[in-house]
Amino acid sequence: MTITAKDVVSVLGPVDETLMADIAAISATPKELAEAWAWVNSDEALISEGRTLPSGKVAELVELLCAGEDDEFER
Repeated sequence: MTITAKDVVSVLGPVDETLMADIAAISATPKELAEAWAWVNSDEALISEGRTLPSGKVAELVELLCAGEDDEFER
């Protein structure tokens, strides 16, 4: 299942076109994006639950989403 712009917005809210394209290029599912977003926003809680660290597409999405956050802090 290819992720759509509607899927991305439903998980992340409004994002710019560059981020949207980068997410689409990973060919992740909406479920993988939601999991990555959960890791970005509550990694300590997920680790405390005993979840294994993200891998594959989820890890790629986490890296991508964290890179976007770093850019916002620099402004």
